[in-house]
Amino acid sequence: MQKIYFLCTGNSCRSQMAEGYGCALLPRDQFEVKSAGIETHGLNPKAVAVMAEDGVDISQQTSDLIDATYFQEADLIITLCGDAKDKCPRIPLTATHLHWDLQDPAKAQGSEAEIMAAFRKTRDLVKAHVLELLNVTAEENCPSWKIPAPPF
Repeated sequence: MQKIYFLCTGNSCRSQMAEGYGCALLPRDQFEVKSAGIETHGLNPKAVAVMAEDGVDISQQTSDLIDATYFQEADLIITLCGDAKDKCPRIPLTATHLHWDLQDPAKAQGSEAEIMAAFRKTRDLVKAHVLELLNVTAEENCPSWKIPAPPF
């Protein structure tokens, strides 16, 4: 079973969306998916709403700090913002690290419609990235993420 860890600053939006799509789209018998933050900001209700629009319920997920044990055991660590990339612990040499530099929709300004559009844009980008992981899985019949990660 491959372990994927999605990391973001507050584990409230981007990483929560990624965990939701990871659990919904990746084969559960091949992947264990979790998310965490370098801080906890609580689950953002707008993230819950836009994910529900796409049929993925993340309402029961929790905003969690990085679990050191899961982090060390993860096969694939994906940071979703520069803050998490810069502040997360040193990536284990046994893990592969990917960085998806996504705008924080919680910082969007404007009308409610404009803010929700920012959440939907981030949601759609996260989904596309998770689907790319699925394509790798299909091509390699459960990928080996064991390529060396650069030391940080």
